[in-house]
Amino acid sequence: MKNWINRMLSSADKAPEAVAGASAAPEQAAQDDYGVQVDAAYYRWLTASGGYQAGAEVEEHILDLVRTLAADPVAASGLVPRVPELIPKLLRDLADDDVSTGDLARQVEQDLVLVAEVIREANSAYYRPLQAVKSLDVALMMIGQNGLRMLLARIAFRPLIKMADQGFARQAAPLVWNQSEKCALASSLMAPGLGAGVFEAYLAGLMQNLGLVVAFRLAERAVESGKIPGSSEFGRRLFDVSRGLSSTIAAHWEFPPDVVEGIAGYGQPDGSPLARTLERGDQIAKLRVLLDARVVDDDDALVTEGLDSFERRCLGKLTDLPG
Repeated sequence: MKNWINRMLSSADKAPEAVAGASAAPEQAAQDDYGVQVDAAYYRWLTASGGYQAGAEVEEHILDLVRTLAADPVAASGLVPRVPELIPKLLRDLADDDVSTGDLARQVEQDLVLVAEVIREANSAYYRPLQAVKSLDVALMMIGQNGLRMLLARIAFRPLIKMADQGFARQAAPLVWNQSEKCALASSLMAPGLGAGVFEAYLAGLMQNLGLVVAFRLAERAVESGKIPGSSEFGRRLFDVSRGLSSTIAAHWEFPPDVVEGIAGYGQPDGSPLARTLERGDQIAKLRVLLDARVVDDDDALVTEGLDSFERRCLGKLTDLPG
């Protein structure tokens, strides 16, 4: 785990302290209220088919199970498969700024699935090519080394978020993964203006929901109904404690400290730049999911008043992401 993460990070540029166009965050109180609204709408949508009205005792029991697991790194990490070593030579070469696009193309073309992923990425709404990209060389030039690095990280994480095998967790896992991918990209886009590392923000976005999928599995077993408490307030608290579980697993896997602290500090007034970046990226990604599901309209106040112009452009870039 540590080796492949470190190789990818070794050539990922740290962002400057500020970038024109990314405005400062709103006042903390207003931002907290905004986050509550977005989380509530997202959780109601996520649990629409498997949520039920649970008693306070059941809700507290589930939250306590997640907290207990978050305090035991070995047990927590044992519930999920480790991120695999993915294409080691390619990742080593990605750490070399002098590697050519041709060298990368020759390595990528050895894996037809990866070729398709790269070309699909280059044709996504994020890159918006004027003409359809059909060749690997052109695709690699378009996405660049950092784009390829993020694509490989996303491919490596997929088995983790899709590990649920039954009940509500199985239904929710692909929805959670979809939001995770969008959160990773949104966070990487927001990172420069908030003083965070771009690739660290991307990793944190992919990692932060791992604890949520585990929490869904724990909840199902706790009530033996294949369902999950559906109240918005419970959802908000579950997001918080499951993010702590994600942070515990990330630390046990020796993720970069910035990523671990960013996940743990999400929503805290004194959170790090990466924590603030992750929080905003997560909210934008949840809005994108709700827009795509037609739960929220383009002219909803959560979009028109809750996001500035840069964030709305970010929201647009999350459309039709390759998955």
